[in-house]
Amino acid sequence: MGSKAKKRVVLPTRPAPPTVEQILEDVRGAPAADPVFTAPAPEDPAGPSGTAEDAEAQRERLYPQSQAYVTANQRLQRAGSGLRHKFEELRRAGAELERAVGQGARAALPVPATPSSG
Repeated sequence: MGSKAKKRVVLPTRPAPPTVEQILEDVRGAPAADPVFTAPAPEDPAGPSGTAEDAEAQRERLYPQSQAYVTANQRLQRAGSGLRHKFEELRRAGAELERAVGQGARAALPVPATPSSG
């Protein structure tokens, strides 16, 4: 049984990103009917066939969601601050406990007897 070694495929190096001038040249040379320039923008909720009422209804729907997001974000920030404070308290208590355990261990260890000369 012979082992077949897999051939490694050497990929070409990645080309350098285009310069600003090259990007501008591409944009200027694009036809006016290019879908990038004719598609409705995501921030335009009405789109080409929508109405102002649709946009208003979407704003009315998004406003309470935005308020809920801001409220939740503020609550999470307060909780994060509280957790950092509790963490620091626990870290200090842990250090104090380690110090107390070390002192207790030293106090409990028997002192080695020194040989008496005589």
